[in-house]
Amino acid sequence: MRKEPAGLALKDGKRPDGCTIVPWRGGKLLAWDVTVCTTVADSYVATSSQSAGSVAEQAADRKCQKYAELSVAYDFQPVAVETHRPMDESAVRFVGDLGRKISEHSGDQLESHFLFQRISVLLQRFNSILFHETFSVEGDSHA
Repeated sequence: MRKEPAGLALKDGKRPDGCTIVPWRGGKLLAWDVTVCTTVADSYVATSSQSAGSVAEQAADRKCQKYAELSVAYDFQPVAVETHRPMDESAVRFVGDLGRKISEHSGDQLESHFLFQRISVLLQRFNSILFHETFSVEGDSHA
């Protein structure tokens, strides 16, 4: 079982998290890569204290640079989310566009809201796991 799509590997062997099998925009397939930034990490504290979403924007820019060579054949979309909810602006637009496209087929105008809710729930689950891992139990060799 593969977690990432085949055929999109960069020279270093890394590849984005996924891609569509049908064109997304302008005849190009969509490729995306997701990252979740923990804004309280030492490496992000200075940036995150400047403004909400600044760490997500920084991470999205890094993803775009990393996958720049894919832009010839793919429409690349970074999805950068901070652990305390802000997403990079391009990801917000992307999720909104995706929700509208789903709404066109499902007839349910709330699809964008559902997508944002799913992302929010995933972040809550991610945060709870991070929080749980900060506890250590005496005598627990797994802590």
